Amino acid sequence: MEKLNEAKEAVNRVIFGNEEVIDLLFIAILAKGHVLLESVPGTGKTKLAKTFARVIDGAYKRVQFTPDVLPSDVTGIRFFNPKNQEFELRVGPVVTNVLLADEINRATPKTQSSLLEVMEEQQTTVDGETITIPQPFIVIATQNPVESNYGTFPLPEAQLDRFLFKVDLGYPSLEEDLQILQTYRMNDPYDAIESILTLDYLTQLQNELKALTLSDVVTNYLLDLVHATRNHVDVEIGISPRGMLALMRAAQARAYINDRKFVTPEDLKQLAPYVFEHRLILTMDGMMKKTSRQVIEEIMHAIPVPVEAGEGR
Repeated sequence: MEKLNEAKEAVNRVIFGNEEVIDLLFIAILAKGHVLLESVPGTGKTKLAKTFARVIDGAYKRVQFTPDVLPSDVTGIRFFNPKNQEFELRVGPVVTNVLLADEINRATPKTQSSLLEVMEEQQTTVDGETITIPQPFIVIATQNPVESNYGTFPLPEAQLDRFLFKVDLGYPSLEEDLQILQTYRMNDPYDAIESILTLDYLTQLQNELKALTLSDVVTNYLLDLVHATRNHVDVEIGISPRGMLALMRAAQARAYINDRKFVTPEDLKQLAPYVFEHRLILTMDGMMKKTSRQVIEEIMHAIPVPVEAGEGR
């Protein structure tokens, strides 16, 4: 895990005050998941994605979503080349390792749906031709906070369910802002960042973490959390099987990063809010009284955390 820790430290030298977000990014790519960042402009989303791509030695591409962006601008297009009188394929920015989908909720639902296939199946289809996406692959999408959602198209449930985590990036603290001013006054630390990991190494880790053990205690705790979301009085649509598997895989990745060969209840407890919040659909009455985050807090408090570590014995 020394290389992973070195990579996280490198990103922390460029992005201040977001250690937890950086941890979640590494967990997400090991779990073959995607991350939705909710934040106002100027909080370092682009720099975070670029730095992350550089330390893992991955290709990086960015799409600025606006209402006039078409699905073909994302996935690619087949065009007629008059020079050779043939149709040629021009792949879109989704053919990369790290894709920053900036302000994804400003695109129309039709354009948003162009990411559904690639996020789930790691491939995209252009004019009937299937294009395999290089591995590893992660979408880091951003959206503005709900209260500033003027001129936006809310992400549909099918799109939200494909994101492993939803994270509030937030503002830096006063001390972190001071550190940013002092660090960036003379130089941009991003310029000194070098590749630390390799794509082959990350792919190897993705395969290895699948062998991490979930004991009966941990499995039952996971099931209790998932079914509590489905049975809650204020929830109309709870966590789907995809969401359940997402939490399991994320917990395995967290355990692996912490150099453990087994998942603990604490792994599930720490990650469940990030996995659940964007997937819950509250009832009309529930939305009048609570937020999804408050419902999740109720569930986490109602279900006791098992005492056993769940080492798979």
